[in-house]
Amino acid sequence: PGLTPPATVLAYDDLAAARAYPDRTPPAREVTIRLTGSMNRYYWSIDGRKWPGVPPLKVRYGERVRVRIVNETMMEHPMHLHGMWMDLVKADGALGARKHTVIVGPNSTVTADITVDALKTWAFHCHILFHAATGMMTTLQVAEVVAP
Repeated sequence: PGLTPPATVLAYDDLAAARAYPDRTPPAREVTIRLTGSMNRYYWSIDGRKWPGVPPLKVRYGERVRVRIVNETMMEHPMHLHGMWMDLVKADGALGARKHTVIVGPNSTVTADITVDALKTWAFHCHILFHAATGMMTTLQVAEVVAP
């Protein structure tokens, strides 16, 4: 019996999109979302606020936004954006996989570009539902841009 070779562990930087990106426009602005909370008190929040006290992330229809999701906790949080794709940005700045849900590891950051191509107000929350239920949720509020 031979030794089993070590397993390859993939990271988001190892992934690529299955199809060409429909939008390669550079982001017009960058926003940061901080994932916060407490293992001891077992509550979860965004930017130190619990839902429904978290202000919405306000974006404009047609805008391209870079979102930095900074996890300041000791747990992984799979962050799920309803209604739009997140185009992951690799460490070298290239675009990686397209995701609706990204796992943000403890004390780490995931960066994604979002093309705001769907009107409405969309949920953006931790996909561990009891984390969302205790406060780790916000909304992406899309405003329609009126042409001049």
